[in-house]
Amino acid sequence: MIKAVIFDLDGTLLNRDESVRKFIDDQYERLNDWLHAIPKEEYIQRFIKLDHRGYVWKDKVYKQLIHEFTILGLTWNELLQDYLDHFKEKCVPYPDLLEMLEKLRQENFLIGMITNGKGQFQMDNIKALKINQYMDDILISEWEGVKKPDPIIFKRASEKLNVYPEECVFIGDHPEKDLQAAQAVGMKGIWKRDYHWGRVKADYVIDDLKEIPEIIGQLK
Repeated sequence: MIKAVIFDLDGTLLNRDESVRKFIDDQYERLNDWLHAIPKEEYIQRFIKLDHRGYVWKDKVYKQLIHEFTILGLTWNELLQDYLDHFKEKCVPYPDLLEMLEKLRQENFLIGMITNGKGQFQMDNIKALKINQYMDDILISEWEGVKKPDPIIFKRASEKLNVYPEECVFIGDHPEKDLQAAQAVGMKGIWKRDYHWGRVKADYVIDDLKEIPEIIGQLK
């Protein structure tokens, strides 16, 4: 019997691609006194490429941007701090996020989250999406000292929710760090389809968050 539903954040609940584009567009406008010599779309596209879908931390991204575009008057530390301070203001949820979590809560499922990333930064984004109040527990890799796909963080999540891994469903977008890792400890794995990946081995595949309650209900 499934008792707990555990989510990834970026690419699963948070539309990170859209959030990044909105943020970097806003950053360019706010810091235009220093960035105006760079064509806006060129700045946006280069950031997105260097960011590598979030797998490169922004200190490296901003160091490279300053070097390539010869940005004067701003340090990479200042650009990074701007990212930390303002990204949360541009967080874009996937459709039906709150409605889906509300349905799971009404069905008395435990709800958790495992996300890789910087602790306070990720927590700020979770709060910006207004989903923290639905979570029975949140594990962020920096604060946990371990990150996906390490089985420790998945087992820890089930322990904190006081259920067995076999009583959990994990929902994520990454085939290895989310799906394979969760399944390896005994959890069911639901893949939030990401067209950057090809064939993925998952127990279920979804395109929209609104599909989740019905699938979980069948498993229950």
